[in-house]
Amino acid sequence: MALPIGSSIENDMAPTGSFSFPKSRRLTKASEYEQVKREGFARRGKLLMLNVVAVENSGPCRAGFIASRRIGGAVVRNRVRRRLREIVRQHQHELREGFWIVLVARRDAADSSYCALEHEWLRLAKRASILL
Repeated sequence: MALPIGSSIENDMAPTGSFSFPKSRRLTKASEYEQVKREGFARRGKLLMLNVVAVENSGPCRAGFIASRRIGGAVVRNRVRRRLREIVRQHQHELREGFWIVLVARRDAADSSYCALEHEWLRLAKRASILL
């Protein structure tokens, strides 16, 4: 089968949005984390705690990640944060706009698989009504 010039199977099957997750899509300031904690609501699970606040005119959903020292050493904390960041990045186009999200890893998250963390994230996000 001949394809039109400039077309390929990969381009035809690619998702429409970008899957990059720039720093502008993350919460970076302590005041932003405090605002989510103060004004938002929380959904708790076995592995994660999801804090959410609706912010007017904030554009796309922004996310922050917390892994405290109770989880383990720096290597373990960074691994958990990387996994959470990747999970949110993969599902960013399924999130409603105008929300700030803070994901707090609980102790059991350190020993959990990527799949278990992703399942917990999707369950909590559905409960918080932030998925499209």
